[in-house]
Amino acid sequence: MMRSILPVLALLCMVTVGRAQVANIADPRLQIELPTVKGDKISLSSLKGKVILLDFWASWCMPCRSANRKLVKLYDKYKTKGFEIYSVSLDDEKADWEKAIRQDKISWLQVNEPTVWGAESARRWNISALPTTFLINKKGDVVAINIEGKELDKEITRLLAE
Repeated sequence: MMRSILPVLALLCMVTVGRAQVANIADPRLQIELPTVKGDKISLSSLKGKVILLDFWASWCMPCRSANRKLVKLYDKYKTKGFEIYSVSLDDEKADWEKAIRQDKISWLQVNEPTVWGAESARRWNISALPTTFLINKKGDVVAINIEGKELDKEITRLLAE
């Protein structure tokens, strides 16, 4: 599946005063604080100190649903070792989102911003395709975009050891 990488690459290197700076979840421009299924608001930055996979998805996105099946195994493997997934659903219909969570047997942190491409979080993170994922280290720095499979597994192992 082809994904537009150019918009998200801007997150990895924001230029300030002539030097590159890595995108960090503490940056106010990248803040996300959205409601869970139960209605509690959880911020992405509250997970700093863990290795985080920030995942933008939707129930109607078949590649997202396929990725969820793989993420279930990955999450089960690393959840007790300091790894967390923060999934941002862009579903307009809460019922569709909740149904997908049940069907895909998702147990990690799920939040929803029901305005699809107009979603503030999607705009802030330059999301132009779904699924889009960002791997974030314990310091809150974005270290990889859209890696999956063995490469993702290997990188999580490395980051957890840091």
